[in-house]
Amino acid sequence: MKILVLGGGVIGVTTAYFLAEAGHEVTVIDRQQAPALETSFANAGEVSPGYASPWAGPGIPLKAVKWLLMKHGPLVVRPAFDPHMWTWLIKMLRNCTAERYALNKSRMVPLAEYSRDTLKALRAATGIAYDERARGTLQLFRKQKQLDGTGGDVEVLKKYGVPYELLDREGCIAAEPALAGVREKFVGGLRLPGDETGDCKMFTDRLAQLCVARGVKFEYGTTVRRIVRNRNRVANVGTEKGWRVADAYVMAMGSYSAPMMRKLQRPIPVYPVKGYSITVPIRDAEAAPVSTVMDETYKVAITRLGDRIRVGGTAEISGFDLRLHESRRRTLEHSVGDLFPGSGDLKAASFWCGLRPMTPDGPPLVGRSELSNLYLNTGHGTLGWTMACGSARVLADIISNRVPEINALDLSPERYLK
Repeated sequence: MKILVLGGGVIGVTTAYFLAEAGHEVTVIDRQQAPALETSFANAGEVSPGYASPWAGPGIPLKAVKWLLMKHGPLVVRPAFDPHMWTWLIKMLRNCTAERYALNKSRMVPLAEYSRDTLKALRAATGIAYDERARGTLQLFRKQKQLDGTGGDVEVLKKYGVPYELLDREGCIAAEPALAGVREKFVGGLRLPGDETGDCKMFTDRLAQLCVARGVKFEYGTTVRRIVRNRNRVANVGTEKGWRVADAYVMAMGSYSAPMMRKLQRPIPVYPVKGYSITVPIRDAEAAPVSTVMDETYKVAITRLGDRIRVGGTAEISGFDLRLHESRRRTLEHSVGDLFPGSGDLKAASFWCGLRPMTPDGPPLVGRSELSNLYLNTGHGTLGWTMACGSARVLADIISNRVPEINALDLSPERYLK
């Protein structure tokens, strides 16, 4: 089929790759001048199936109040007269039960594990390189209460067969030697040895080149203005450079998928949650992390990417606001400076933010929409890089009338119609 992919981030480009591999004629449209220049540009760099969990869970409403009062808290809410914001928040709160948390996690973990394995296979088949490392993730606990509270997480990891290691202080230092100089600042950690890291922007750039070699066309600097329906199908897509017609269409525009779907009168419960990062040039490699360290107290991820350290965090609910707030930078600098002092040149760090497309229950929307030839691949939240290859492979199978290798029924947008 002739397929039009709307969006050139990591989700759109991986989708294009697997569709091309399935034999389709694919065109990708993106408003930017190159791939992965928005939410995929400078994320935390984690490919972390072990952390594939819904944000909505038991105890989150009370924790949220605490986070809002912290100086370097991980949550920021900037209230606005936006009915979509409040509707999404209410739906998220409804998912903050033990039963729904377990259900939603059961939908996320298999996709995340499948995605990591698909990424490995892609790497083996193509030789693609992106400052990748397979050295695991260490969730670092500064307080004994945090370490004592890991029982529920460990049970879930056991249930899904995810390898893990509960580590004391010395075990954490063995995994991340640079922590030896700040051993008094933490009590232990939970390590997931199967997790990986890598530069999402670098990966997407190089995968786009592989797509071109497979016949995929990219139309950069092209904004999608409207999508025209004809009854229960998409008839065509209007861009600033003219009309585009295809047999099937894939909505992979991240947070911007939601307003576009509202124009089609087929709303989806996806809302932007802004995240921030700094990218720090390494000054002392021995003082830097070897992989990813999750600072549990501040919900900040500190990741080694080649000769740089990527520090990412914050969940800011403020609509489509892309302003950079210096208070968020100070939080990221505080975390990396406290755990890995002297490792990087903070004065030379670049500061960035992106809009993560979040669903209120956690799992992304992967599958056919209510329109027969429009498919969705969005709503991955903080796990877009983790789930990209798996989601793309699943959707390519669905579009090609093949049975996906994992159960994808509960990822379908139809779960919101039940």
